[in-house]
Amino acid sequence: MKIRAIKLREVHKSENGESSFCSILWDQNGQHIVTASSSDNSICIHDALLPSNTPKILRNHREGVTALAISPNSTCLASGSVDHSVKLYKFPGGDFETNITRFTLPIRALSFNKSGTMLASAGDDEGIKLVNTVDGTIARVLKGHKGSVTSLAFDPKSEYLASLDSVGTVIFWELQSGNTIHVFKGIAPNNGSDVSVMNILGWSPDGEMLAVPGMKNDVVMYDRDTAERLFSLRGDHSQPISFLSWSPNGKYMATSSVDRQILIWDVDKKQDIERQKFNDSISCMAWKPHGNALAVIDVMGKYGLWETAVPSSMKSPTEDIPSLRSSGFILFDKEEEPGASGSLSDLNEDSHGESEPPSRKRLRKQSIYDDEWEEDELESTRKVESRKRPSNGHKNDLNNVKNGFKNTIATAGPKMQEAFQPGATPVQPGKRHFLCYNMLGSITTMEHDGYSHIEIDFHDTSTGPRIPAMTDYFGFTMAALNENGGVFANPGKGEKNMSTLMYRPFSTWANNSEWSMRFEDEEVRALALGSAWIAAVTSLNFLRIFTEGGLQRYVLSLDGPVVTAVGFKNELAVVTHASPSLPSDDQMLEFRVFNIHNGTQSLRGRLPLTPGSCLTWFGFSEEGLLSSFDSKGVLRVFTNQFGGSWIPLFSSSKLNKAGENCWVVGLNANKLFCIVCKSPESYPQATSKPVLTLLDLSFPLASSDLGADSLENEFMMNNMHLCQIQKRIEEMVSAGEYTTSLDDEAFNLEASLDRCILRLIASCCNGDKLVRATELVKLLSLEKSVKGAIKLVTALKLPNLAERFNNILEERLSSETVGKTVLPQMTSQSDGTTKAANAVDKSFMAPESSKTSNKGSSPTEALSSPSFFTKKGIVEEPFKNGNGKFEETRTTKLEKTVDVKNVGKLKDAKEVKTVEETKQIKDVDQVAFNRPSNPFAKSSSKQESSTLFDALKNMKKSDIKGKR
Repeated sequence: MKIRAIKLREVHKSENGESSFCSILWDQNGQHIVTASSSDNSICIHDALLPSNTPKILRNHREGVTALAISPNSTCLASGSVDHSVKLYKFPGGDFETNITRFTLPIRALSFNKSGTMLASAGDDEGIKLVNTVDGTIARVLKGHKGSVTSLAFDPKSEYLASLDSVGTVIFWELQSGNTIHVFKGIAPNNGSDVSVMNILGWSPDGEMLAVPGMKNDVVMYDRDTAERLFSLRGDHSQPISFLSWSPNGKYMATSSVDRQILIWDVDKKQDIERQKFNDSISCMAWKPHGNALAVIDVMGKYGLWETAVPSSMKSPTEDIPSLRSSGFILFDKEEEPGASGSLSDLNEDSHGESEPPSRKRLRKQSIYDDEWEEDELESTRKVESRKRPSNGHKNDLNNVKNGFKNTIATAGPKMQEAFQPGATPVQPGKRHFLCYNMLGSITTMEHDGYSHIEIDFHDTSTGPRIPAMTDYFGFTMAALNENGGVFANPGKGEKNMSTLMYRPFSTWANNSEWSMRFEDEEVRALALGSAWIAAVTSLNFLRIFTEGGLQRYVLSLDGPVVTAVGFKNELAVVTHASPSLPSDDQMLEFRVFNIHNGTQSLRGRLPLTPGSCLTWFGFSEEGLLSSFDSKGVLRVFTNQFGGSWIPLFSSSKLNKAGENCWVVGLNANKLFCIVCKSPESYPQATSKPVLTLLDLSFPLASSDLGADSLENEFMMNNMHLCQIQKRIEEMVSAGEYTTSLDDEAFNLEASLDRCILRLIASCCNGDKLVRATELVKLLSLEKSVKGAIKLVTALKLPNLAERFNNILEERLSSETVGKTVLPQMTSQSDGTTKAANAVDKSFMAPESSKTSNKGSSPTEALSSPSFFTKKGIVEEPFKNGNGKFEETRTTKLEKTVDVKNVGKLKDAKEVKTVEETKQIKDVDQVAFNRPSNPFAKSSSKQESSTLFDALKNMKKSDIKGKR
């Protein structure tokens, strides 16, 4: 049987590495997972559709949480703790409701009845409390156990309650009278004082059988009415069962054991069909209500999801579910009115959905309706005859309700990602959090006495203005920041508190420059700032553009709900949903880039994401490149390569340690700026200044047989940067701007690329990858680089390869010689030597973006083009002889381009063993860019060193003067 690994993620830390009892459960719709641990006082509500999102954390207990339960309609969450209290919360919001009851000792078990109106709670105390969740009254206390009660389960018909204690005693309780029907002592393992392992029992979904851990590392099934032993599930568990869970349709069961494995059982066939082993014992499990998945959590507080727990070739665990959960409504007789009662006789009635006050009467007629509805569902799947079989009088009426409920479940699809603001963190009551955090600065806010206190800080205090704090009367939840000002917005809160947009400039020549806009029947979902413009995207899918002074300039309709928006100078990028999410939970997103100054749309396309992930950050790099970061830790940058493509430049899975999350702030050409957060936190706290971490950008390369991944990454990075510079040169040439500074940068990149290629050639030779070395030499830009490669392979005693390299050099030189003679022949004989030299120089500079002494040089071509080979290595000046023919040109060679003197001194191939040992190929002189100590501070463009091309121009001028 194939064993598949499941990755578990730590969510609750255990104390001193000791085992704890941890709980996990799903809500009815399968959209949230709730976890807790007896060693942690927090409860985590996870987004099951977007698991990378930060969980909602509830910290209302003073000590560890030992039990969880959720009402059948998923509107109420209950928790029990070592602090002796049972608390209720709204779900999924997590708002604390009340302390529903208290005990004198720790709580161990909680369970809701079918309608959610009754909560059973028990623990180390004597007695099981049945609490009315409507008014908080204790309906009854059931006593009979001698040990700690570790499990409680209402039967699906709400007639019985089954309980199990730590010494292995099972009791059947009749809810109507509160009497015990059956008592079985010692049928389950005796766990003694080990609180990390709980005896657990569970009713089958059709209510016909009760599953109880057996004494032989098995699970024993008992009849619902007679309590007779039916059969057992016995397999490869070598130690006692620690948890069991029925699949939604009752066809399968999952069991975990102290032996640290989970078995999936086909209950009808009484055999295990799948298994999974773990590093630690699994403490709790829960089947997904709609889908083939099993959520698990171990005794160390790590949880995960076992996808396809039941083999796909078998019947789904959610197919043909025998009974529906409570739909949250009550059917009343038209002649009767609700009264005020909360007795135990009403435990099997639904109560949610009534418009009357909490204290009300549960009509006996409704009990009949409920039984009929359930019996209709159970009839086709029952395996054991029951002693009671009610009639089916109102079948047709209830089928309409049943079908409507099924249709509602069927139409519930994967969740679409909600809108977010890059650099913002979730609201934390009583704590400061970020409205915005970017490469320039941060905006923080904290609520106090009904108002919020907002502070704006710049990372580089020497350049950024000093902004006084402001009082927020609107409750802003998002903001954007640039050098000129900050924009704030809040969602609408009813008719009196409409959504508000406010812009605050940092410096202005006029008074009262701050302005605000209010929106009726729509809410601001995303904000962006640029050069003299402000953008807001609203819930009506409107993109609203404002000027810096507050003029409403444009209103556009977007194609789908917004996810996020960012601005950079004149460009605005907006991400929207292109379509509903796929059944695999993949988000279908689209991005659009607008040029606000020109009123045009420059880019549009689909936004790629890692499968199963969501977008967590979106923005521009310092160089203006559009970038995205998803919840799987993959950074992508949009480049002009291949007609415009997203390039993956970073993957946190290869760099981060386990339990660390990258919260992205920004990036430049070579570094990713992020804040590393320890799990389970996925965002930084604003109470103290976060520590910024700089990570190198790198392609997610496959493991090469060459063993030179760093060199291959450097090669690809330089190629990408050169492609970007070429694109910028094209744009500047088309705009009639000078390109001299970019030509310098392109030339330095080409020289750096040659050095990298030479080192790769050396690695290929050492690894006997000669074909790859031949491919690399064709990519060299400089003639001296190829000659250096020839000397290198000669020293490595590879004569055949040296001959191939020499042939490549000769072909390149001959093709260039033909190209060089074309332009001079077209020139008039009276032009003179200087004009001919300039003509040849231009022919060198036309194909590529390398160094040129002329302003406004032409755009570049690909590195592999053979026509630009010698122009960076030498500058040739042709001249005429007395016969008017062009003779051999005099060559002015670049100094310090690629020094290969030491290469010829190599005695044998053993002297070149690794990439590092080929560093006899000296570096090309280039500008040294020193980053300031503050990573956010900008380097001055005036502090540039002289480049190699400056030396080239000076030498060229001196040669021309000498000729004159």
